[in-house]
Amino acid sequence: MGVLGPAAGGPAVADTVGAGPPPLQLAGGPEQVREGGLALLPGPLSGPGAHGHGGQGVREVVGLASRHPGEILGLSLLPANQLLLYGTGQQGAGSKGPPDGDEACGPDQLQVPSQFLPVEDRESASADGGCSAAQHRTLRSRGYVHPELVHTHAHQEWQCGHERGHQQQWHRALHSPEKVLHEHEWLLEKRCRRESDLHHWLRGRWVRVLPTECIKKLCPVFVNGNGSEYVLALNTGIHEGYIHIGTITDGLVSFRMVPTGWSVCDQLPGTNCTIDWATYIADEKNLLLLLEILNENLDKVFYLLSFNLDTEALDILYILPQYVPQASGDFLVLLGTETYTNTPMIPEGLFFNTFNNMLYIWGNFILQSYNRIHFIYLADFPKEYTIKYMVNSYHGEMVFVTDKEEIWYFLEGGYDVYRLVPSSGWNTYVFLHKMEQSSLFGDREYLVSVFYEDGQLYQLIYLTKAGRSRLVKRPLHVAKLLLYQNRRPQTFEMQGKYKKLSFTNLCPFKVMRLRDLPEKQHFARQELYHAPPPLVSQTLGFHNNKTLAVYQGLVYYLLWLHSKYDKPYADPVHDPTWRWWQHKKQYKDYYFYLSSNWLAAEGVYIDMSSYQKLYNISNDHGLPEIVFLDKGTSFSFTVFLSSQEDTLMSAATLGTTFQVEKKLAVAVVVADPDCLKATVKQEVLLNRKAVLYKIKIEDRKVCYDQGLSGHNLKKTSMMIKVLGSAGKCFQTTFLGTSMQGNLMVPVLIGCPPGKRLAFDVTYTILHSREINKHYFDCVKSNPEMPCFLFRDLFQPFFLVQDMVTGDSGSFLGSYLLKVVGGGRTLDTIRDYTEEEIFRYNSPLDNSESLIWRTKVERTTWDKKFYIMSYLSPGIEWLCLENSPCHDITPGNVFAPEFFLKLLVSNRGVDTSTYCDYQLIFILHMHGLPLSSNRSLFIVIVSISLLSGLVVFYILFCILWPHIVRAWASLRWKINNIMASESYYTYATSTAGFSVHSHTVSEESLKAPSKAGSTEGIVEAEKAQEA
Repeated sequence: MGVLGPAAGGPAVADTVGAGPPPLQLAGGPEQVREGGLALLPGPLSGPGAHGHGGQGVREVVGLASRHPGEILGLSLLPANQLLLYGTGQQGAGSKGPPDGDEACGPDQLQVPSQFLPVEDRESASADGGCSAAQHRTLRSRGYVHPELVHTHAHQEWQCGHERGHQQQWHRALHSPEKVLHEHEWLLEKRCRRESDLHHWLRGRWVRVLPTECIKKLCPVFVNGNGSEYVLALNTGIHEGYIHIGTITDGLVSFRMVPTGWSVCDQLPGTNCTIDWATYIADEKNLLLLLEILNENLDKVFYLLSFNLDTEALDILYILPQYVPQASGDFLVLLGTETYTNTPMIPEGLFFNTFNNMLYIWGNFILQSYNRIHFIYLADFPKEYTIKYMVNSYHGEMVFVTDKEEIWYFLEGGYDVYRLVPSSGWNTYVFLHKMEQSSLFGDREYLVSVFYEDGQLYQLIYLTKAGRSRLVKRPLHVAKLLLYQNRRPQTFEMQGKYKKLSFTNLCPFKVMRLRDLPEKQHFARQELYHAPPPLVSQTLGFHNNKTLAVYQGLVYYLLWLHSKYDKPYADPVHDPTWRWWQHKKQYKDYYFYLSSNWLAAEGVYIDMSSYQKLYNISNDHGLPEIVFLDKGTSFSFTVFLSSQEDTLMSAATLGTTFQVEKKLAVAVVVADPDCLKATVKQEVLLNRKAVLYKIKIEDRKVCYDQGLSGHNLKKTSMMIKVLGSAGKCFQTTFLGTSMQGNLMVPVLIGCPPGKRLAFDVTYTILHSREINKHYFDCVKSNPEMPCFLFRDLFQPFFLVQDMVTGDSGSFLGSYLLKVVGGGRTLDTIRDYTEEEIFRYNSPLDNSESLIWRTKVERTTWDKKFYIMSYLSPGIEWLCLENSPCHDITPGNVFAPEFFLKLLVSNRGVDTSTYCDYQLIFILHMHGLPLSSNRSLFIVIVSISLLSGLVVFYILFCILWPHIVRAWASLRWKINNIMASESYYTYATSTAGFSVHSHTVSEESLKAPSKAGSTEGIVEAEKAQEA
């Protein structure tokens, strides 16, 4: 981590020292730093300066990620309901925060990018209970907006688009935790003589789509599939009988009209054909259509049709009865022999729950089907009402809204339908809240929509109170409503002269507990990080702009480490935060000493050990909200039921446990019995008046092929139901009132999110040293990419790393290994073509192009490639004549090097997992041999040079003495000549010298006559040697 602080004249900037992430631009500046795949949740307030005295409080941050590994895109630096800083403290935009980070205002606010909370969220969202109605907000609701409400109130008070005719506005429910989906808004403006305006809200503006089509209705698709979201547009006019399927992928919308070349109406006899509703099952690529047509008797006939997008096959699944059936109980199985009332059956729509395969047809009735062919009529819903729309929680609960704004409740897997609003329970519920002077209840109310969010039912209400109108999002507690209206029957028993009041227990059990639960974090695939704020060493302990900048920089750096950890080479420690402090742990005590003595830089102290990834966190004792199962994996838990007194007494009277088992019976239902196996073991505990049910849910290994981590998962579910408990069993704790006896857990079968394949370079090097008796790294070693010697046997090992649980074990399955690219340097690596990949890797190649070979005998069905595993013998490098790594010219005195781009995939060859692992990594190979021609050339050149040097040395040794003598003689002669010339010049100038001098000069004149004698030469040589 580097030094963080405010930049001069601008927003605070965090810089890093050394290799690290790019500089951080704090939120509120010109640009927002965006990451993805990691969401941050606020933790408890930390530090003494959390509130008061005008200081700024800060919450510690815990990370949560439910994602598919790989690129991390689309996440804000601090996402919605995270680090919003105010002058008097900090709170998130969750249950206690403002509805939107962009619209929340106040002094000293540090704005951050936010997600969406479309309307007033909770009662405590602001001092007066919510935003004013005059605020410009975008309404995202599921259901219909009443036309009169829009014209009378909404168009002036709050804006939800121009309205002509009947407008439906809804947003797609998020039910898939592996991927954060975009929000899309649609506006249908009907002007249908020749065309209608269908607009799509994208990136801050309305985009018109299907401009030449007349669209009469939009049908939502609440569950995504194949990595896309969908919306259905129903045509009218000349294209009646066609459906436009809108596909939303990465924010881009494309429409496709089906069927191709023919209309659905052309395939059925009758007139005035129209498609009233359509729903799309993305996993099956199948459309379910509700079609209305007049028969030859001019009677309306309603068909349930199935249309497959791949084969374009149209099938009639069911023909609805003309009239509403007559039933005496809660439900009626429609077999064609039942009697009917005089009330016509008017269907309004369809709903298909992908998780439990339940199909519902609703209108002035409710039909449900397990197989789309045979239907059950739910008789509790009165035929005098007509359902306008319905919503599903995807956890076993459904709500229907009628044309009279009544709200009905239904538990999937049962047959009882309950009216929530209006009801006696609702009257009690409203009365109690008005006694509390709740701002969420007004004098006049208009129901805009109902929807589920995080398993909780909400109402979108436009209310008026004390002359002020506003739009609020109000929770609707179903358990409380049913509890208030579910009065327990009472009886009087005579005991002597007095009557004793007693109540009958409607709930078959007294206590229901779940035990031996699986780890919620593991099965829900949540990645958690602990990131507390730094400690402030000032006297008051308040945070300031510098300390907040430090904290935001720490969070950003944690996000960067999270994204950087997804790399081909596995780290020695399976933890993204390992690299953060690996070289600074030794200074931990020193930094603590500085902070303890008020000497820390910027007045803050960062505890290194507190920033860590959490692997075993379970926040409560319930079942996971969703469970991911890989091939053959399972999860188990225990249901504990304690009986009422009458149950035990009846069992003791009979002397058997029959009555206990009968009254405390548990049913376990799996939506796809071919995919999931349920095992239930019962244990009766008479001494504790209880029954234990040990339940195990296991994947059957048959319903899924292979897929990428977190993609295209098989949707199914598991349901637990205590017989006779629906709507009768409640539990009240300090957290509130909840229903008991019915549990539904969505199950996703496939490759769970957060699993990846990595090259185990550490163990590969250790094994290479063992089998080759040595290991030689490159001269210039790179810890991030060690080298492997060409002549050594190469046996790679791989790890399956679970980013959620922290498990990191050897990959024991089968895989294909291919060289898909290469180059002499990292910058010159290129990808090979399919033909080149075959020539470089296939044992069938006969073009002398193989790069490697192995002694493995197992190959693919077409014999093209080897199938390897961790038990396979090592790889022998070849680099034959026509391969790219053949005959590499050395760039220096060291042996040639080459970089290979390797692809490892278990697709189609591994049966141990549902995960389609694909790993691409670079292998640095050194010590490559030269070709024979180049080697021969180098040998010839080397021998020639060596021979020349030897000959030159011999000649030099022989000729050197002669050369020395010749040189000495030459020097002597030169010196003689120079001395003679000097003497004669001197004698001429001194002609008047004495006789004695003349005699000496005569003697000296005789010396040159001896210059060529043998004695002179010897004396010259001795002088030279001296």
